[in-house]
Amino acid sequence: MTDDRHAELEAALEKVVTAARVHLKAVQAADGKPDDDAVWAAYVALNNAAVAYDDEMLASFGEVTPWDVQPIDPDAADAEFAAVTIERDAEPVLIAVRQRRDYLVPNAAALLKAAQRLRQDTQDTTDVESVGEAVLELLQAGDGSLAPLDIPELEPLEGVVTVSEIQAAVDLDAGPEDDVNSLFAPAPTEKLVGRFDEHPYEEDEDED
Repeated sequence: MTDDRHAELEAALEKVVTAARVHLKAVQAADGKPDDDAVWAAYVALNNAAVAYDDEMLASFGEVTPWDVQPIDPDAADAEFAAVTIERDAEPVLIAVRQRRDYLVPNAAALLKAAQRLRQDTQDTTDVESVGEAVLELLQAGDGSLAPLDIPELEPLEGVVTVSEIQAAVDLDAGPEDDVNSLFAPAPTEKLVGRFDEHPYEEDEDED
């Protein structure tokens, strides 16, 4: 390989290093702020610098980097992911969506084992000691989503979802932490819009 190609590869690598430092500074400055423009711009620059270095490495030596990245068009990405601004009504409507889904635990030990594996992934060495604690561990792994509960260790039963128009949003600090009734109980002034019943999926026994 010629000295010029060596120089091009070195320059491409330097751009990756520089872009990585800029991205780090942007992330530190944002300090967890979501959808930060500086972080996004630095991310795009780092991504594209990595793509260019990977391409140069392949062209020069027939080798690849461990980065599985594709070029990002900043303008196209900004247009695709741009935040949608919606004009607020003078008196916005409040909606409450409540969901209940019941489960059967066919084997408590198997459920505890599944939750224990998740806990160990977070470097927490304490034991999962109850079925309820196991389900909480699954929910925490999914940031509150019910998707992590779709596992063989839990058999879904029937559930229900309701949608209501309400007058006041829930206040999580209004009552004791263990007072769940006040959080889910409908207020006298709220209007039930509809109810959706959930039934567990059952495979057709006659289906091959």
